[in-house]
Amino acid sequence: MRDPLSALSDAFTSFLFGKVETTRLPVRTSTGQAQAVYLPTAAPGLGDSGVIIGREVYSGKGYIYDPFQLYGQQLPAPHWLVLGESGNGKSALEKTYVLRQLRFRDRQVVVLDAQGEDGVGEWNLIAQELGITPIRLDPTAALNGGIRLNPLDPSITTTGQLALLRTIIEVAMGHGLDERSGFALKVAHAYVTATITDRQPVLMDIVEQLRHPEPESAEAMNVDIDDVRAWGLDVALVLDRLVDGDLRGMFDGPTTVGIDLDAPLIVFDLSHIDRNSIAMPILMAIVGVWLEHTWIRPDRKKRIFLVEEAWHIINSPFVAQLFQRLLKFGRRLGLSFVAVVHHLSDVVDGAAAKEAAAILKMASTRTIYAQKTDEARATGRVIGLPRWAVEIIPTLTPGIAVWDVNGNVQVVKHLITEAERPLVFTDRAMTEGSAPDPDDLLPDDIRAAELEAEQRAARIEHQKRMNESSESTVA
Repeated sequence: MRDPLSALSDAFTSFLFGKVETTRLPVRTSTGQAQAVYLPTAAPGLGDSGVIIGREVYSGKGYIYDPFQLYGQQLPAPHWLVLGESGNGKSALEKTYVLRQLRFRDRQVVVLDAQGEDGVGEWNLIAQELGITPIRLDPTAALNGGIRLNPLDPSITTTGQLALLRTIIEVAMGHGLDERSGFALKVAHAYVTATITDRQPVLMDIVEQLRHPEPESAEAMNVDIDDVRAWGLDVALVLDRLVDGDLRGMFDGPTTVGIDLDAPLIVFDLSHIDRNSIAMPILMAIVGVWLEHTWIRPDRKKRIFLVEEAWHIINSPFVAQLFQRLLKFGRRLGLSFVAVVHHLSDVVDGAAAKEAAAILKMASTRTIYAQKTDEARATGRVIGLPRWAVEIIPTLTPGIAVWDVNGNVQVVKHLITEAERPLVFTDRAMTEGSAPDPDDLLPDDIRAAELEAEQRAARIEHQKRMNESSESTVA
């Protein structure tokens, strides 16, 4: 029984102020309105059209990315830079991304595969699964009927051929051609293309013309024939390396018949080439120009050009300039360039710093896997990451990366399906692509570490938002 005094107090209060307690009716609302009750935990996604990458770490929602769908309003350029140390999942991301893109009928992919073991490239397994034969560039095999790519292929314009010859020579020499050497190369090329019409001109034709220039070449400039021969001597020696040196066989003959440029996936296997030699940037230059003139066409297809060990491109001023043109040209024809680099410091402090900055600026999408603290800070300064993202990069576990899509920065865990797993993770030891999914090995330890990293990242994000809120209040 209620206390009489309490009952009297309630009655008096109700008389003065009306009924104190009210019965609230149920409220019907939409999820769009009800979501305002909850504090935001992650940035908005990129939409629901494209390729599924995985899940956003903070919110747990799916993360979908496609440069062709985002190009225009959300992305000024469809090019993509992938950074991170070995063993953190870059190769797994690239392979699953390509496999998922190829489910769209209007997609076509070219991969420059610079890594591999057991005599094959890292993409060999995926190529086999899709019924594709990789284009294996191997100096030894080329001498026995292997693959050849001719820099003087008639499918390349004469202007493109001359530009490619200059790039090859400048990469090999380590400096630009002077005017006299450039003139000797120009007249030799002009004579060869004008006089050889019954077959494909080849590099040996250029070398022979440089060694024995025609008198007409000298007369046209009113110079002595011996001077023209002297001007072209260094150029002839460089090109001779492709004809009779350590790179012979791959570029000194007609282009191999049967290379299918209409296949959904084209893999250039460069694993037989020493990655630290001058041959690699020369190869990349030749393949890049050859593709520009034979593969990229105005046929409404969306093309992806993925380059492993891309520092060979970005770190060479002459090759970087060539690829800058390719990237600009590719925007109009639907080309997405994907560059995979271990360390950004490999390129921004190199000989091609200016060219590297231009290429990095074109990459509106940047994916950064775990890096050491100093490297993460340097990366953050160069590409303009927010401070909270820079701080969590050293704590990221394999498979998790910071994604910056034109300023939309999120932390994403890459997910791999059971069907993709045997193609993505090979059994070749100690390669980046062989790193197993963190959910498969030592599940308790790795998941605990992953959870700790996610919680740390969430605390940093929460503190960042609190600081921003305090600053806005003070203002």
